[in-house]
Amino acid sequence: MVAGVDRHELRQIVAGLSEGVILVEPDQTIAYANAAALAMHGAETLGELGETVEIYRERFALRYRNNHTPNQYPMERVVSGERFHDVIVDVKRTDKPGVDFVHSLRSLVATDREGTPSCLALILKDVSEQFEAEDRFETTFNANPAPAVICRLSDLRHVKVNVGFLEMTGYTRDAVIGRSVYEVDVLANARNRDLAINRLNEGATIPQMEACLDLPDGGTRFVIVAGQPMELGDEPCMLFTFADLELRKKAETALRQSEERFAKAFRLTPVPTLIARAEDFAVTGVNEAFARVFGYAADAMVGRSPGEIGLWVHDAARTRFETALLRTGFVLGLEVCLRHQDGTSLDCLASAERVEIGDTAFALIVLQDITARKRSEREMFEAVETAMADTSWFSRGLIEKLANLRRPGTDHRDGIAPNLTVRERQILDLICQGLGDEAIAQRLNLSRNTVRNHSASLYRKLNVHKRTEAIVWGRDNGFPLSPPDKK
Repeated sequence: MVAGVDRHELRQIVAGLSEGVILVEPDQTIAYANAAALAMHGAETLGELGETVEIYRERFALRYRNNHTPNQYPMERVVSGERFHDVIVDVKRTDKPGVDFVHSLRSLVATDREGTPSCLALILKDVSEQFEAEDRFETTFNANPAPAVICRLSDLRHVKVNVGFLEMTGYTRDAVIGRSVYEVDVLANARNRDLAINRLNEGATIPQMEACLDLPDGGTRFVIVAGQPMELGDEPCMLFTFADLELRKKAETALRQSEERFAKAFRLTPVPTLIARAEDFAVTGVNEAFARVFGYAADAMVGRSPGEIGLWVHDAARTRFETALLRTGFVLGLEVCLRHQDGTSLDCLASAERVEIGDTAFALIVLQDITARKRSEREMFEAVETAMADTSWFSRGLIEKLANLRRPGTDHRDGIAPNLTVRERQILDLICQGLGDEAIAQRLNLSRNTVRNHSASLYRKLNVHKRTEAIVWGRDNGFPLSPPDKK
C-alpha cells in the first residue's frame, strides 16, 4: 500500500500528519502505522494493532468522551469516507489492563489526481496528560470544600459548580449549570459591582469584595467573592471562589451586642471603674462614678496610667497591686489609699480582673470608696481601746462583740503559739474572759506587778501592743480555753 502511493498522495498525508498516522485500506485492512501511532497504543509492531479493523476492535476498547461506547470505531468511519476532526476517545488495551490512553483524532482521505480516494488515514494525537490534568482538576474542584463556580467567558454561562457552592446556597446543580452569571448572580449586591462586571467582561482578575447572594429559598447569604481567569481545555473561563461570611456576620453581631451591653453596664455601674491596658496600665476608659468620686474627668485619665496621674498615694501599694494582677490575673479587695484630684486621700478597696477585648488584654479595675467606713472604724476602735483599759466590769459576751468589731469576719484557728509558758497561757485565757489585772492576780494568787510582767512578755510573743489586740488574737486562736466563772 505504502509503495503504491505516489509523491502527490504522500505530500497530502504528510501535510495532514500530527503525532501519529494509521493507514487503512477500503477493505478495512490496517496497512501502516508509524512509530508514534504504535506508541500511542502501547504496541511495538503493526501486528499488535491487528491486521484488520475487526481484530483492532477486539484488542482495543474505545469510548468517546460523550460517555458512551461508539457503534463505529473511528477507523470504520475513515473507511466509510467520513471526514471528522477533534474527536476525543479513551483507548484501553483489553489484553493489557492498565494500558490506556486518550487520543485526539481526525480523518484524512487522500485522493489521486482524478480525485478518487486512494489512501485513508487516521491522524492521532496523544492528549492523555492534558485530560489526566483535567481529571485531576475536576476531582480537586469537586472535592474542595471552598464554594466555587466556573463560567465560560464566551457567553458568561456557568459550566462547572462544586458541592461547596451548592451546599452554601441551596441551589441544585441543574439550576446552575448552563445559566448565565446574571441568572445565578454570583456578583449580586457586590460592594464594587461595576468594577467586577468590567473585569469579568475583560477576562481580568476580580479582586476580593463582599457580596450578598440571593438564595433560591428567598433568603440571602453574605460572602466574599473573587474571580480568577483560567482556561478549561482551550476555553477561556472565570473561576469564582467564595468565603462564607454568615458565621462571621453572626459572630460580629453577637460581639457588637455584647460590647454594647458591657459599655452600658460599665458606664452606669455606681462603683468607680476604669479599664486599662494590661501591659502598661494606660487607661482607656473611666465611668461616671469614677469621675464623681475621684474628680478626674475622662480626658484627664485616658492614655495615662494611674501612676502617672498620681492616683496612688503610696507607690509601694501600686507596685504590689500591679504585680499581683500581672502574676495571677486578678486582685480581690486590696485595701489601698488613693488620691482625689484635689489632693485629699481616700481609703479604697481595689479589685481587678484581666479581660480580653478583641485581641488585646486589659485590666478591669473596680475601686470602692470606704473612707467613711474606715473613719467610723477608727473612731470605734479608739473608743473600744479607751474603754478596755479596764475590762473588769465587761461581761464575756461584750468582750467577744468588741473583739469581733476590732477584726470582723475572722475565725482563724491557728493554734497556740508554741513559746507561750503555762502562766502566760493562763493569763491570756483570763484576759479573754474579760478579767482585769487585779482580778487575774487574785485568781492566780499573784501580785499585780507579776501579772503585768507576764502580760508584757505575752504581748511581745504575740506581737501585739494593747489589751484589745491580745483579746483579738486570743479569740482568733480559740481562747478562752475554759468558760468563765459565773458569779
